[in-house]
Amino acid sequence: MRRLRAAGLLALGAALTATLAAAPAQAAPGDTMTLCGSVRTPAGWVDVNWGNSGSCGVTTSPNIKMVKQLTGLPVGTTVNACATTYPPAGWVQVSSYYNSGCQAFINPSFNPNAWTLKRVS
Repeated sequence: MRRLRAAGLLALGAALTATLAAAPAQAAPGDTMTLCGSVRTPAGWVDVNWGNSGSCGVTTSPNIKMVKQLTGLPVGTTVNACATTYPPAGWVQVSSYYNSGCQAFINPSFNPNAWTLKRVS
């Protein structure tokens, strides 16, 4: 019974990780998705929030992130993003500030860790 339960939990964990790690084939501008923190943020996306989830492993530091699709948003759009990814081409940083949702490390400080980005081209 213990082996069956462990195998079931392992299968469930693998399924959740695959779901969290897979980028959608067709994401609309402004769409968000959740990824494990160890998964690279896809091109054209930025990190917008960090947190903890058992589905991405057991850890004390943030291990899950919400990312937002910026590709296709109109020129002039502004977006708040964590400073854990670089802005995509055509986007510039217009301000920086501290955001508790952007704490991607176990020993956070109150230094600026987020940006307001603006699409310029």
